[in-house]
Amino acid sequence: MRTATSRSPGAALAALAGAQFTVMLATSIVNVALPQIRDGVGLSDNGTTWVVNAYGLAFGALLLAGGRAADLIGRRRVLLTGIAVFGAASLAAGLAASSPALIAARAAQGLGAAAIAPAALALLMELFPPGPGRGRALGVWGAVSGAGGAAGVLFGGVLTQAWGWPWIFYAVALGALLVLVGVAVSVPRTPVTGGGGGGGFDLPGSVAITLALTSLVWGLTTARRSGWTHDSVLGAFAVTAVLAAVFVLVERHHPNPLLPPRLFRAGRVAAGNLLMALLGSVWIALFFFLPLYQQQVLGSSPLVAGLGQLPLAVANMLGSTLAPRIARRIGATATVTTALLVEAAGLLWLSRISADGGYLTDVLGPSTLIGLGLSIAFVQLTALSVEGVTGQDAGLAGGLVNTTRQVGGAIGLAVLATLAGTTTAGAAGHQPHLEALTAGYRMAFGISSAVLAATAALTLLLDRALHDALTSWLAALKARAEQAD
Repeated sequence: MRTATSRSPGAALAALAGAQFTVMLATSIVNVALPQIRDGVGLSDNGTTWVVNAYGLAFGALLLAGGRAADLIGRRRVLLTGIAVFGAASLAAGLAASSPALIAARAAQGLGAAAIAPAALALLMELFPPGPGRGRALGVWGAVSGAGGAAGVLFGGVLTQAWGWPWIFYAVALGALLVLVGVAVSVPRTPVTGGGGGGGFDLPGSVAITLALTSLVWGLTTARRSGWTHDSVLGAFAVTAVLAAVFVLVERHHPNPLLPPRLFRAGRVAAGNLLMALLGSVWIALFFFLPLYQQQVLGSSPLVAGLGQLPLAVANMLGSTLAPRIARRIGATATVTTALLVEAAGLLWLSRISADGGYLTDVLGPSTLIGLGLSIAFVQLTALSVEGVTGQDAGLAGGLVNTTRQVGGAIGLAVLATLAGTTTAGAAGHQPHLEALTAGYRMAFGISSAVLAATAALTLLLDRALHDALTSWLAALKARAEQAD
């Protein structure tokens, strides 16, 4: 067996980036094909929503457990297992002949993705030590992450129109097979860190936080359909609060907690994850609302709507390539702040769309700005979220930053979809249907812009000095609590 040093870092990076690309691709590839999927397997409106939600729920809820398992069992082993599960589930989704089978396959895809994302990021951190090399590697990571979302819309439109909706899943399964081979050949085995602290895997904590996140995401997605005050939604939030409290109690007494305090004392992990959650809150919503506007208002076919994402994807890849260079010149904080403001400007521009507009006048310019800002912000926030993390916690750090992005995205999409729906319903009484739809989308894009502008301001507040003060304050509180016990 060859050692880590005898294998090509470039080939390993390509394989790991390919793994991340497939995960992000599966997040958005179904969006433009939902009408065809609904007709193909006889889905209700609620069932159609769960084609999207089943993947996101399983993915977001299991990421922390997947990250810790990677640290304890071995990152390469967990990554290969996750890719195999993901690929098999993708094939099952394409072959599904009923709505329960399709939704179950999408949940299994999410399970595989929850193992892939943190393990792949941890391996990248391990293979590329801090320095320019890691910066370039994270730039590639950011490029494929953002491009995966845009490419999902593109491929979904092309494949659905050419061969039918099952091919979006067959294509993902084929991609997973190629990535599986690439990882097996090019990514070296690395020592198992054991996670540190002794005491083995924190099963009670993992179960508590997984169920808490599941309940939270389920409540948020249900709120989009039933309203925020529905009994089932309020019940889900109550269960989330109880399980979160149980998780905190378990973590305080377990010898090897799932979220050890040392993780948040490293670098700017806490600040990076908070900002990533806010970025995620508009990220997923963007790829939800933009294709809807193109198809439902502008009348684009799935193919044309997918092709319309190409400029955004190109801008995303360009921004991810430039991000490390920009950060070296003006610093991480200034880079994140500027990138967030650029993306906010693009979303503000989108908030001016019209019902009788066109792609060139309403979509092309703002989507290019959004792609640049999103990619640069994502690369730098990922770097901040793993800054200073030791090797024993790399998988967990990767799981945490992906969790905050996913949960932030679920919250953001639920809130924005509710606001957009309310706006559309309010406008429907005195405006034509397309005007009412457009009013809802404008509302979603305008609120997204405001969120990013506020995130840019928060970035400045959470600079190193404030983060160090906050960390010291939290450490003092923890010490007092331990003395009280």
